[in-house]
Amino acid sequence: MQQLRRNRRLRTNDAIRSLVREHTITPHDFLVPLFVVEGKGIKEEILSMPGYYRYSLDVLKNEVKALWSLGLKSVLLFVKVLDGLKDNKGTEALNADGLMQRAIKTVKETTPDMLVMTDVALDPYSSYGHDGIVENGYVVNDETCKILAEISLSHAQAGADFVAPSDMMDGRILAIRELLEKENFKNTGIMSYSAKYASAFYGPFRDALDSAPVEMLHVPKDKKTYQMDVANRDEAIKETLIDIEEGADIVMVKPGLCYLDIVRDVRDVVDVPVAVYQVSGEYAMLKAAAEKGWLDHDAVMLEQIMAFKRAGAHIIASYFAKDVVRLLG
Repeated sequence: MQQLRRNRRLRTNDAIRSLVREHTITPHDFLVPLFVVEGKGIKEEILSMPGYYRYSLDVLKNEVKALWSLGLKSVLLFVKVLDGLKDNKGTEALNADGLMQRAIKTVKETTPDMLVMTDVALDPYSSYGHDGIVENGYVVNDETCKILAEISLSHAQAGADFVAPSDMMDGRILAIRELLEKENFKNTGIMSYSAKYASAFYGPFRDALDSAPVEMLHVPKDKKTYQMDVANRDEAIKETLIDIEEGADIVMVKPGLCYLDIVRDVRDVVDVPVAVYQVSGEYAMLKAAAEKGWLDHDAVMLEQIMAFKRAGAHIIASYFAKDVVRLLG
């Protein structure tokens, strides 16, 4: 029988491959995480995240200008809080003149049209390194939700466009949405970390912010009582749908590469944008392998980003964002 169908005709050269390509990467796909510290003139490389930095507010101005010039229009802010300001209730998170609040204002004053999202969780502010209040060896839920809502309001008052609760407390989206509505911040969005797993890939991030759980008597040694079990798939859909019902505008899956099945599952059942977070451990692994000469850094980086798009992500939070955009030209 004569062979009439030859799929390779559509792979013959770069022109035809580009013409029929199903997915493309643009600067508009990215949400850029930024780490902020106190001080002046600081651009401090994170040891476990080569090529990624913590910025003081004055240097942050230059960084967001550089991002904007590359077409990167959305940032996700994280802060490294001084140890002396930490306590069990994250009191400093509500400081109207706190580092996060000043960081929001700095970005908005420097690049007014930049979309600013903010991390909402207690772990950067907690003396125990947990995403909530610790009582009798347990991270309590409802009391934590009240504080998370107050933190979100503080960020909105400072000028944040979106708040991004990353804590995985039950009911926190509703608590945040209701308080924002009550205080007339109806246009402040919520990007919920809806399917956030208790992953081993977060280590370098916790180094960056000094936010790992402390090992103390009567303090949980990890975050498995509130972050999701890595073995669970159906639970991710349940968590995500609840967050949407409670008022989430965007939902997120975290981490990324090991959870592409979850990204696809979520995309198939929701009618809101889906974000994925390519986390610090994923970044660090590629950097380490490339340094050894074991992988082609740029080729693997692009393949990973394309995998997120192919799985269905609308938004990709990635430490590679600048590298990818520069490579794409």
